Amino acid sequence: MTVITAVGAMASLAACADSSDSPGASIDLTSPSTNAEITVESITVESVPVDSTVDSTTAPETTTTIAARATTTPVSTVPGTSVPLVEPDGFEAVAATVTTADGEVCELCLWLAASQRDRSRGLMGVTDLGRGDGMAFVYDGPNTGSFWMKNTLLPLSIAFFGEDGTFLDAFDMEPCAADPCPLYPTAPDFLVAIEVVEGDLLDLGIAEGSVLRLTDLPCP
Repeated sequence: MTVITAVGAMASLAACADSSDSPGASIDLTSPSTNAEITVESITVESVPVDSTVDSTTAPETTTTIAARATTTPVSTVPGTSVPLVEPDGFEAVAATVTTADGEVCELCLWLAASQRDRSRGLMGVTDLGRGDGMAFVYDGPNTGSFWMKNTLLPLSIAFFGEDGTFLDAFDMEPCAADPCPLYPTAPDFLVAIEVVEGDLLDLGIAEGSVLRLTDLPCP
């Protein structure tokens, strides 16, 4: 993949540093513009059943019972909840920087959704961002459309950036299991959208006046 540069604006990698630390090569994002509404494929998150335990007062231990207990795999859950832990799967994690309006540089690790299929799937069914700070939806050219939260379990904040990487707009989006789900109109002519856990944009330096620089380099 070519390197993406949007000039100038999950996990332990997010850190602010001197602007001279910006990562590597940049790309020209100059494909013809398209207007598209993002469509989403349905994802079903299945719960994992836990084997029942034999009461030794009413049934003797058997070799079969012992083997069943030994092979029971605990289900990972989001800390402090019973929600199954589901991280983004099948996405590349790439490095990015956000330069704030006052010149501070924040290093990010972002899951990359650059194909129609990946953009349609996005963060549906995800309950934890894992090593990433968010997900970057990257288009071939400027877009104006809408996002929705169908089958998305996390409340999210989304920010939009233009061809030159400048911040355009941001707002919050709530999980939706209804049919149909509400649509969230995008900023006009955006090239990259960044989704993060709701409330995390400011911690990542993303706000009015910030500039995004997205690379094709893997996260450190």
